Amino acid sequence: MQHFDVVIIGAGPAGSCAGAMLAKAGKQVLCIEKQHFPRFSIGESLLPHCMEFLAQAGLENALRQQAETLGYQFKNGAAFLKNGVHSQFDFTDKFSPGPGTTFQVRRASFDKLLADEAQKQGLRIHYGISVTAFDNTDPATAILTVQDEQQQSSQISAGFVLDASGFGRVLPRLLDLEVPSDFPVRQACFCHIRDGIRAQSFDRNKILITVHDEYPDVWFWLIPFSDGTASLGVVGKTSRFNDGISAADNLWQHVKQTGELAALLAEAEPINTAQSLVGYSANVRQLYGDNFALLGNAGEFLDPVFSSGVTIALRSAATAVPLVLQQLNGEQPDWQQQYSVPLRKGITTFRRFVEAWYDGRFQDIIFSKSRNSTITAMISAILAGYAWDEKNPYVAETERRLNVLREVCLDSV
Repeated sequence: MQHFDVVIIGAGPAGSCAGAMLAKAGKQVLCIEKQHFPRFSIGESLLPHCMEFLAQAGLENALRQQAETLGYQFKNGAAFLKNGVHSQFDFTDKFSPGPGTTFQVRRASFDKLLADEAQKQGLRIHYGISVTAFDNTDPATAILTVQDEQQQSSQISAGFVLDASGFGRVLPRLLDLEVPSDFPVRQACFCHIRDGIRAQSFDRNKILITVHDEYPDVWFWLIPFSDGTASLGVVGKTSRFNDGISAADNLWQHVKQTGELAALLAEAEPINTAQSLVGYSANVRQLYGDNFALLGNAGEFLDPVFSSGVTIALRSAATAVPLVLQQLNGEQPDWQQQYSVPLRKGITTFRRFVEAWYDGRFQDIIFSKSRNSTITAMISAILAGYAWDEKNPYVAETERRLNVLREVCLDSV
């Protein structure tokens, strides 16, 4: 049985980031990935806060060097559209310190880029390997039973295991850690397009979030890339979709019902088959246990509306790695107070903003003309990913501040 200091499940952004950090610290690290890269994934609009963690892991330079070649789009903010009303946030004009720009990326090549760079730093990655069992009854060693694509099984031992399996949620399933999300079940239909956008007013440096003309709980993402293509998706409760038609028909029917977006995409053409995800929100009872911790979406996924998924994944990796190193050195880190509690603070901030988006409070704020520059900068910081900055009043007192601001915005109409 091969033994490693750390085994990581999943070679997405969280797995590559954690693996690179641990390898640089001199640890023997193996990453197990079920799929082969490159592989399609959504979550293409990064937030500026991500860049800090990529820099910590030694992965940022490779991203910047290859961004143009890979067709990634420089990103400096977010734009919103609802019934002819436009609003935007500039991430360089934000309350919190840190990077104010990032990229919109194709996840297939982006995830492979990070994984390849992490391998150069010493991370070992085995592709085409699934985890079928996990045994952490030994307080010093965890044992994983794995299976290759020829259905051959073997075992690997590790001093610690990080689950970065994303929507695969390997350890939550094997250890029965999953609990139902308290978000309504929603559906997303999406594809990549050659967007054909000619409008000079369209800012390719920003993700565009458009609210459906008739249903305010239905919204679209439009994430431009630098080569004239884009990621397009629609999100709403399952009742807003027709399960008797294809994902593509559901997507384009909703686009046609939303006039300004339909005009913007009048010449758009799909370049891959549309896909659908249903009931993507997820949660767990705990983010850690004996000799393991959950990273990113393996622990909790909220909603794609503010593109928080990759940011939470990278933040979780950067938070967990120092504690893993402590534990491997014989110390006893407090995973509850040093990992779960601080990580969930930012997730809770995002959660409150997601809830406020769907119940209309945050939409009232976004499309209000009465926001002052200070409040706009505070909100911009959270939209840029800085949901852990408790100096920001909209992090420290999210719910109260959102409610008060919404009332101010409504009173000024």
